[in-house]
Amino acid sequence: MDPSTSATPAITFCNIPDQPIAALVTSGLAAFHRQTRHCFGDENPGEFPLSTNPTIVLHVLTGCDFDPRDLARLEATCSFFREPAEFEPDPNLSLGELAALDMCQKRAIFKPMTAEERQKLKQICGGSWKLVLRFLLAGELCTRREKSQAIAGPGHSIAVTSKGAVYSFGSNSSGQLGHGNTEEEYRPQPIRSLHGIRIIQAAAGAGRTMLISDAGKAYAFGKDSFGEAEYGVQGNKLVTSPQLVESLRDVFVVQAAIGNFFTAVLSREGRVYTFSWGNETKLGHQTELTDLEPRPLLGELETIPVVQIAAGYCYLLALACQPDRMSVYSVGCGLGGKLGHGSRTDEKLPRLIQQFQTLNIQPAVVAAGAWHAAVVGKDGRVCTWGWGRYGCLGHGNEECESVPKVVEALSNVKAVHIATGDYTTFVVSEEGDVYSFGCGESSSLGHNNGVGVGGGGGAAAADGGQGNRHANVLSPQMVASLKELKEKVVQISLTNSIYWNAHTFALTESGKLYAFGAGDKGQLGVELAANQTERPSPEVVGVDLSLS
Repeated sequence: MDPSTSATPAITFCNIPDQPIAALVTSGLAAFHRQTRHCFGDENPGEFPLSTNPTIVLHVLTGCDFDPRDLARLEATCSFFREPAEFEPDPNLSLGELAALDMCQKRAIFKPMTAEERQKLKQICGGSWKLVLRFLLAGELCTRREKSQAIAGPGHSIAVTSKGAVYSFGSNSSGQLGHGNTEEEYRPQPIRSLHGIRIIQAAAGAGRTMLISDAGKAYAFGKDSFGEAEYGVQGNKLVTSPQLVESLRDVFVVQAAIGNFFTAVLSREGRVYTFSWGNETKLGHQTELTDLEPRPLLGELETIPVVQIAAGYCYLLALACQPDRMSVYSVGCGLGGKLGHGSRTDEKLPRLIQQFQTLNIQPAVVAAGAWHAAVVGKDGRVCTWGWGRYGCLGHGNEECESVPKVVEALSNVKAVHIATGDYTTFVVSEEGDVYSFGCGESSSLGHNNGVGVGGGGGAAAADGGQGNRHANVLSPQMVASLKELKEKVVQISLTNSIYWNAHTFALTESGKLYAFGAGDKGQLGVELAANQTERPSPEVVGVDLSLS
């Protein structure tokens, strides 16, 4: 067959619909009544072996008027099939669905799922493997799942390496370091009882810690009670070594978040469970403060999968993955407008924050500070709302905002990560630059370079811009001390508690961890001099998070 002399008319294949492979194969050969696809070996009547007739393929490629986009898709398809298939082909799946399923197979939390569990997840996500892949990737993006991470807890610190090893240091009055004792540690120490268990995510609260393994198991240690100050009345029991949370044995956990009155966990399927603080149905269920059983969050999120949770002092945010958009729900205490609904009333069940649709922002990452909240959009815009004290919202003032408001001073910055604490906010840009604003107490903002008041992202300091490292910053200001390190920052974590002075971690792309702020209990990973309680400039912590 000579394509140059063929009388077959040209056919435009631009924008081929995403149909099942079986439909594509048989649509042009209906007269042959083919039962199977055949490319090699002994052909049946009406079939042709493509391997022995390459001219047919050549004719299709040269004689048919392919649009450039179709050729690009074809190239992507060839690349996809260059590797051997890891599962049985399904003729009812389109090429796009097949490729999405193949990529899902490579995700750590998807691999151990049974066929029944996978189908259930597919239906929860909207009935498509593409939507399942979107759900999985969104969760990995906003939680650094299976990547190195550092957590600046209230007085103590947790560091997780890329291989899943865990180090802890700082205050240990409740056994929150997990070393089997209550002695403070001024240097990062491995939690030896976790040897052989790969940890993929960590959460730290006042006097307690929770770790999540790649097998979906949750381990907790420290206090067993909620709603108490670190130096207040202790709980009935202190757990000084990681203990498996038996009440979650039937839940495959992928993330934990700790507030002052409650702990929340997120399941692999996107369900949210909370421990405690169910009084007056504050989190969608009726329980007592002493109740340590996980309760599923009720309301709209019973049927909408969640990819990330974030806990404030007395409220919870959930980033949900719906078929047509990403959205944010909030529940809990509404004082200061921190739930984002335009009022200051409490929400007993999760409620959708409508403002993101008005702003045309697709939320990608959420952060819940003690009293204020923040979101990074897919387009890199940053929104903040809640209590505006000390300038923690970055709008150049100390006013409260009851609905999400875009931080205009960051309009020229494409943000990829955000972290919030007690009236403090940090933003990480796509280039790895760091901006901070809010309360400057304990040098936790990292501004000690004498930068004065200025517009266009400058600092509005309480001392008139005299370079006081404790000054409050009302508008986003680049953290010059981190810029000078010439390291790309990928994660920021800061203390999110009203009971402790804050310290801050900056994790770089190379796996180096830098710390600054309060360090009186060893939470910076070093013992300070006798007359020191804080460190204003970032210094490297003695643990390499790129190693096991």
